Amino acid sequence: MFEALRSIFGKPDATLLSTDPKLAVAALLVHLAAVDGTAKPEERDAVKGALMDFYDLDENEVEDVMAEATRRDAESVDFYRFTSALSSLESGERIEIIRMMWQVVFADGKNHELEDNMVWRIAELIGVSARDRTTLRAQMARGG
Repeated sequence: MFEALRSIFGKPDATLLSTDPKLAVAALLVHLAAVDGTAKPEERDAVKGALMDFYDLDENEVEDVMAEATRRDAESVDFYRFTSALSSLESGERIEIIRMMWQVVFADGKNHELEDNMVWRIAELIGVSARDRTTLRAQMARGG
């Protein structure tokens, strides 16, 4: 029994620590769509559209990515697993991730405080400035 516990806690599982940036973004967007209690169809469509556009995915690919992202998000206890995969990306990519997040937030025409807070936290964790975050928020609030 102690050997089993030692094997679980003794060495970190590489699959838990390393996440493909595309999957990390998808997991954050999936979580964001539901952070206010329910993922509305227009929010889910916004997640799909953002992933399809940014990663040049087709319908089947985006469904697969979203299914895996949903599974990983359900297993995760915090955002570190996802943000650590994104913080080393180029600045323009990190800014685009925050733009996609605001796109999902405003897909239903509302900005819930939990959504706002999540975008703020993710922006901080991946190194997007408050200025860029708020500029993107204003752009997406105006429709694009």
